[in-house]
Amino acid sequence: MIDRVFLEHPRSVEEGYFEHMGMAFSFGGRMILCGFAALIHGLVPALFTNTASAKVEELYDCLCLHRNRKAVPPAKYQI
Repeated sequence: MIDRVFLEHPRSVEEGYFEHMGMAFSFGGRMILCGFAALIHGLVPALFTNTASAKVEELYDCLCLHRNRKAVPPAKYQI
């Protein structure tokens, strides 16, 4: 039961429990800040005009790169 609840998912993305917790906290914190920026933008449209959309793209790219980083070893040389 403990394995399924706490360890199965982190292992499925090739992370340890604490590594996964750190990534999730990092993403969650940035999403909360992004949400506040979006709420302020709703009240005052001239503020934070691109903040939420830019952060969502950044988080998506970071998530995809993090997953792919573990799946494919990086090239040593770029041409």
